[in-house]
Amino acid sequence: MLNVKTFPVNPLEVNCYVISDTTKEACIIDCGCFHQEEWEVIKQHIISEGLIVKHLLNTHFHFDHIFGLGYVYEDFQLQPEGSDSDIFLYEDLEQQISHFLIPNFPHKPLPPLGTPLHHNDIISFGNHTLKVIATSGHTPGGLCFYCQEENCLFSGDTLFCGSIGRTDLPGGDYSQIIKSITLHLTTLPPETKVYPGHGPATTIERETKYNSYL
Repeated sequence: MLNVKTFPVNPLEVNCYVISDTTKEACIIDCGCFHQEEWEVIKQHIISEGLIVKHLLNTHFHFDHIFGLGYVYEDFQLQPEGSDSDIFLYEDLEQQISHFLIPNFPHKPLPPLGTPLHHNDIISFGNHTLKVIATSGHTPGGLCFYCQEENCLFSGDTLFCGSIGRTDLPGGDYSQIIKSITLHLTTLPPETKVYPGHGPATTIERETKYNSYL
């Protein structure tokens, strides 16, 4: 069984996920902690559960999803894994922050990037695997992570409950995000549980029936 623990972090309420199984091996997805206090809550969960974090995964490299990567790197020496199509965002964190926050907002330095992820790559941890699904549109390098064994999807900012990711930021493309969703996500089993980058969980069936963007 996959244990999914959700930690809403930062003022934009990004869902940071810590997923693990009975082997105690785990992955962190989208660690967007703004402050040390937010990271300490996640860190204490990892320690108290005796988890061994194997991967630090990113659905994309917008600032609100990568702000806490320095904390993870400092404590667990894990390098972030994401799409190399989003490196331009990773390397321009200060500019991203200035669009939404005050300039020179204090934050942990970003760590060096780890292994780049591509469509159909398989990420292994414990008794589980995650299949990488490339879903460009919100950003050029947007990714989702699909666990077939548990029939669940971590959709980042591609697909939300009742909505989709915005496409008016640098690299966004509305027609492409719709294509990504209809080609790769709505074709998953209807009962697939969707854990998005913001907001409540949903299912593929619910979004196929009721999401007005689809």
